[in-house]
Amino acid sequence: MATLTGRRVVLGVCGGIAAYKAVEICRRLVDAGAHVTPVMTQGAGRFIGETTLSALASEPVRSSLWDDADPIPHTRLGQSADVVLVAPATARLLSAYAHGYSHDLLTNVLIATRAPVVVCPAMHTEMWEHPAVQDNLALLRSRGTWIVEPERGRLAGGDTGTGRLADPARVLAEVHAALDGGSAAPAGHPAPHSDLTGVRVLVTAGGTREPIDPVRFIGNRSSGKQGHAIAEEALHRGAAVTLVTTTDLPVPKGIERVRVDTAAQLRSEVVSRAPGCDVVLMAAAVADFTPVRVAPDKLKKRDGIPLVELEATADVLAELGQGKPPGQVLVGFAAETADVVANAGAKLRTKGADLIVVNDVGAPGVGFEHDTNEVLILDRSGEQHHVPFAHKREVAGAVLDRVSVVLHRAGRSDEEQT
Repeated sequence: MATLTGRRVVLGVCGGIAAYKAVEICRRLVDAGAHVTPVMTQGAGRFIGETTLSALASEPVRSSLWDDADPIPHTRLGQSADVVLVAPATARLLSAYAHGYSHDLLTNVLIATRAPVVVCPAMHTEMWEHPAVQDNLALLRSRGTWIVEPERGRLAGGDTGTGRLADPARVLAEVHAALDGGSAAPAGHPAPHSDLTGVRVLVTAGGTREPIDPVRFIGNRSSGKQGHAIAEEALHRGAAVTLVTTTDLPVPKGIERVRVDTAAQLRSEVVSRAPGCDVVLMAAAVADFTPVRVAPDKLKKRDGIPLVELEATADVLAELGQGKPPGQVLVGFAAETADVVANAGAKLRTKGADLIVVNDVGAPGVGFEHDTNEVLILDRSGEQHHVPFAHKREVAGAVLDRVSVVLHRAGRSDEEQT
């Protein structure tokens, strides 16, 4: 992760069970060189003690408008901040911030600052999905607030669903993105990363499932996290994004989501949509084989071991490469365990892609099911770009940086031909 040396971060902590994770986020910010000023709400104090954050941060916790020698602490904190980060953000905080209800120090800081604001919601699934919460999020997004959507996982009380606070590495990646872009753009203006403004982007994500019978399937370990990260990053950069995915991961508003399960379904959606897109990124792990016949009823062990006859699925990337419109950028992905560069290079030559993103999924913390990745990007021009171990959102940014270069190169070539 790049340094935050000299950056002033106001870390807001709200009253939710995920408040304990703010301790780790604070530590990582300080380790990256940031000057961290923690601001806790009254509710946050019911979950973690002020002493904990005060010991780890750059200065003691602030929690009141009235207990400070400075008569206007919210104004000073808001004006001096390079970024304001709220993690976790409760439904109450989202409502207050969206509607300008400045009832405590944190909401006053949020309203008083002109720095970029990064908000990380965390709550139970039912609350997250409530129309009022989603409306408040949409309003905040329209004003340029950076929203780090919660993840799916185990919640308080033993529930499982979407609402879990984003991983600290992902939170820090958003802080870096917000700082790199400055204040997020107001409604109707380009996003801070605007190199893809107006570009039509199609992304695939997840692993396909090829049914054997009504309850069993042939699949793989792809979680879809890298494809979703690419779609989110493209949206932040101003692109019009369509995401064809096999997963139930949350998708920000502004992305067109197309849900599929099998390789055939993915091919149908992608082949029909790709000709109208400027960029196609095939991040999904598409099954190479599918059963010739699907049993109509569940196969029983008592009937013996079934013989499952397989046939090859369509090579979607090669099909797209053969029919690629002029100027379109096609990006393939390769998960390898041996001869990584050689196999990826062969795929780049034979599939008609402009870029191949390859990773060694046998390496610790890389690829399938992880929030982190390490990739090598091969360019048809012969260039290679190594992206070191990082959160998948950072890897997504590096991939789209190369896409922008190829897009520019393709546009320049078209101009030279005319």
